[in-house]
Amino acid sequence: MPLLRRLRPDNFTLALLATVLLASLLPCRGEAARIFGWATNAAIALLFFLHGAKLPRTAIVQGMAHWRLHLTVFASTFVLFPLFGLALQPLGHALLTPQLDLGVLFVCMLPSTVQSSIAFTSIAGGNVPAAVVSASMSNLFGIVLTPLLVGLLLASHGQGSASWHAVLGIVLQLLLPFALGHLARRWIGAFVDGHRPLLGFVDQGTILLVVYTAFGAAVVEGLWRHTPPLALLATLAIDGLLLAAVMLTLHWSSRRLGFAREDRITIFFCGSKKSLASGIPMAKILFAGQLGGLGALVLPLMIFHQLQLMVCAVVARHHAAHGRRIVAEDRREAD
Repeated sequence: MPLLRRLRPDNFTLALLATVLLASLLPCRGEAARIFGWATNAAIALLFFLHGAKLPRTAIVQGMAHWRLHLTVFASTFVLFPLFGLALQPLGHALLTPQLDLGVLFVCMLPSTVQSSIAFTSIAGGNVPAAVVSASMSNLFGIVLTPLLVGLLLASHGQGSASWHAVLGIVLQLLLPFALGHLARRWIGAFVDGHRPLLGFVDQGTILLVVYTAFGAAVVEGLWRHTPPLALLATLAIDGLLLAAVMLTLHWSSRRLGFAREDRITIFFCGSKKSLASGIPMAKILFAGQLGGLGALVLPLMIFHQLQLMVCAVVARHHAAHGRRIVAEDRREAD
């Protein structure tokens, strides 16, 4: 029973499922779809503005000292994940629809999460300051690297490459608000730090808005008619294989590289996750020409998001219990 409680979907996941159901039953069309599109773009810009305002410059400077840790997380996020994604392509080609197959690869190109990486690192007793910097810098670099990786991905799928218009859209809608928010931190940083629930509300609200508009458009184009149930189950299995492969590799390699326990925990949690908050807005911009298929394309990301939360919750509690045992043993030896 305790394990089942830990694996139970959280409120945000339930809200995501409710949004998908709403978009499936009542998709927005015509003028309403355009209004929702404008509202979503504004919410995305606000989200990245607040993320920029949340990142302290002192944390960046202090965290840079752990360059080996950050380089390991960076390599996992933008090298290891894409390599595993390519290795799983034969399975994807055989079991998934083209959009779901593309969606699994898109997951591999995304930056790490911020909030959950830091939260799980803290619960497990890892290096929290390093996690703050590593996860934040992953998102910052991802604004540039993800479009480049997606360009290579699309070229490999015979769909051309990410256009300069899409890259410019990423810069204007994500990077520019992030930079402006960081510059404005000296004036609004205290307010943002004192109202963290506001950032969480904007974060989750933006995702729900994008999911509703994306799935609504996809449903209008026949998403559920063209997505067999077996393909959804195969997506779950492939996402699970991807997550397991990365986690096992990080667990083994961080030990071989000689990192301390606290740093290994940080590498594990920051290097094994992918950001839903960054991924869905990026998909909306990068795959704008395929809006009818955007709902299916982000399904693997939504599934991966829930998998990583459930698995990391169990692993973080295991590390926390192990840490308490180490402290207790040290105290007994001291006595």
